[in-house]
This record gives sequence, C-alpha cells and structure tokens, in this order.
Amino acid sequence: MSEFAGLFIDNLLQTSWPEFVAVVFGLLSVWFSKKVNILVFPTGIVSVLIYVYICYMAGIYADMGINILYFVMSVYGWYRWTHPRKDKQLPKVAFSTRKEHAIAAILTIVSFFVLVYVLGNFTDSTVVYLDSFTTSVFITGMWLMAIKKVENWLYWIIGDLVSVPLYFHKGLAFTGVQFTVFLIIAVAGYLAWRNIALNEKVHRDHRA
Repeated sequence: MSEFAGLFIDNLLQTSWPEFVAVVFGLLSVWFSKKVNILVFPTGIVSVLIYVYICYMAGIYADMGINILYFVMSVYGWYRWTHPRKDKQLPKVAFSTRKEHAIAAILTIVSFFVLVYVLGNFTDSTVVYLDSFTTSVFITGMWLMAIKKVENWLYWIIGDLVSVPLYFHKGLAFTGVQFTVFLIIAVAGYLAWRNIALNEKVHRDHRA
C-alpha cells in the first residue's frame, strides 16, 4: 500500500500542465452535464482537444480517437440542445426507447470489435481490449447524452469503472483521479436525470 501511495504521489507531482487543464475542464463538463447545462459542450470541447495530444503521447490510441469523436459529438450535441425539432420543441431529458436501446447495444458491440482489430493490427497499444472496451462504451454514452437520454449515465459509469485502473496503469495518476470523480458525478447524474425524466413523464400523463 505504501509503495502504491508513493507511486501515486510521484505521478501526481509529474502531472503536466496540459493534463491539469484537461482534467479541470473535463470535471466542469461532467458537472454541467449533470445540471443539464449547455456549458457541458464548450468545456468538454476544451478538455477533449487537449486529451487528443495526451492520449497520443501515452499510447492510448483508441482514447485518442474517441476524443476526436467527442469533439464532433459535442458540436452535434450543442446543436441538438439549442435547436428546436420540427415540432418546435427543444429536446427534453427522457428514457431511451426500445429502438434506441437496440442501437446503443449494436453501436457498442460493433465499435468494440472494430477497435480491437484496429488497435491489435495497426498500433503498438499494450491495452487493446481495455482501451477498446472503454472507448466503445463512451462512444455510446456520448451519443445518448447528445440526444438527452437518461441511460447515457449508465454507459459513463461502466466506462469510468474500467478507466480508473487503466489510466493509473499508464502513469496518468491525475487523470485516474479525474475518472474517479467522474464516476461519482455519473452516479449522481443518473439519479438527477432519472428524476427529471420521471417528472416529465408524470406531466405528460397528466396532460393526456
């Protein structure tokens, strides 16, 4: 335990300024997401662009790729959250439909196998399966968040649970701490969004 604590403190002291800034903005982004606040997207964009560089240097190539995807999805989510649909209603927090659950499952599975193939054959990654798993789960979570579905938090929770030891293993202790905090916020976010969706359902039932 003392050896681990020493390694942890040493890794924290070696945290680079880019990683520190990325962590701060990443935490802000997740907090704003919990609050269903539009600032989730600009703060998230700052964090993911920095992490593209960090993950490349650490050899976590799938996570590097997902941060590029996060950027694209953040722009898409920003647009979806601020532009009304055809019925002139802004999207509201809601539970996923059966169709959306099916799409999420297929997206996760397909992404996983594609990433395993790419990382295993075209990179020097030493964490092919873990990196592919967390990346595929986060891809789905990001999509569900962009369309304001409660279940996005479940994917973040699963991914965070695996990401914490992955980043510690790669010597990115401060990022490992970040994902620990992400996990806590994700649980709180799920409960908060679930309550919002349930209240919205009650209001719809009353109006009906």
